Amino acid sequence: MELRDLLLLTIQKKASDLHLTENTPPVLRIDGRLLLVKAPPLTREELKKMIYSILADSQKEKFEKDLELDFSLSLPGLDRFRANVHVQRGSVEAAFRRIPLFIPKADELGLPAVISDLARRPNGLVLVTGPTGMGKTTTLAAMIDLINNERSSLVICIEDPIEYIHYNKKCIIKQREVYSDTHSFAEALKRCLRQDPDVIVVGEMRDLETISTTLTAAETGHLVLATLHTPDAPQTIERIIDVFPPYQQQQVRLQLADCLQGVVSQLLLPRASGEGRVLATEVMTATAGVRNLIREQAIEQIPTVIQTGSQHGMKSMDKSLKELYQSGIITYDVALSKAKNPEEFKQL
Repeated sequence: MELRDLLLLTIQKKASDLHLTENTPPVLRIDGRLLLVKAPPLTREELKKMIYSILADSQKEKFEKDLELDFSLSLPGLDRFRANVHVQRGSVEAAFRRIPLFIPKADELGLPAVISDLARRPNGLVLVTGPTGMGKTTTLAAMIDLINNERSSLVICIEDPIEYIHYNKKCIIKQREVYSDTHSFAEALKRCLRQDPDVIVVGEMRDLETISTTLTAAETGHLVLATLHTPDAPQTIERIIDVFPPYQQQQVRLQLADCLQGVVSQLLLPRASGEGRVLATEVMTATAGVRNLIREQAIEQIPTVIQTGSQHGMKSMDKSLKELYQSGIITYDVALSKAKNPEEFKQL
């Protein structure tokens, strides 16, 4: 089987990922579960030949030097893929994440209406968080698309690698890929402030320099959308503050309290029907009360504010799980396994 055939199969089966690994047939991830393709196991030589067939000479050189390679791949007229090539026990292996060609709308994804409101804010920081593979990039793409349809802005996206492709509608959208268009997130962010942006999108807030520049951008009148690998709003706030050395943390708290607009945390869960997955979201909007708790280091009180803040569009993950379970969309066991407080959840 050629790699192109496997990628086409990934699209046909609506799989989210394709994994190529030694001594195993190709593996697809469909609705969160791994399924083996009916094909012979791949040998080390076949694997290397298959993966190298799509790499340019410069990519092969970079991979052989770093033993890691991230890039995006597009099949003309079909979906794109985010690819990662790596070495496992001496064998060259790869993972491909499928990125659909069309950007879904926020309501098609099942996102709460408050997320569209956050995308319409003139400035400040909006964070989309959750574990890997939970659709953060897709949520971000839907928010950018909403901005692109509704207002004329200059949007600069810094991504590693570029996933969804945006076309200029009302906005001018510049998508810069880390390593091919710029050397790093932090470098691109610093330069980006001189490129007259209205909206800045940071694919991932990874390190101190990126987080620091992101906060500065959000403070200086830009709307900044970014993602973080944190499970909920309190941990997101603590992660951002903890990245800084102790002597800077108080200043960062004040910065964050002033510029944060909201945190959306999401999980993709298997549907009870066994087909497809559904989005569960926790939303925290930065009300005056939330800003005060951040300033006063009382982060542990935020979950209570989320539970009682529905008039501000807030919703806890447990409430989202309860609604999905009561509507028969997910099973009780799935809901319970993801609940923050299983004991309280049982009483709900």
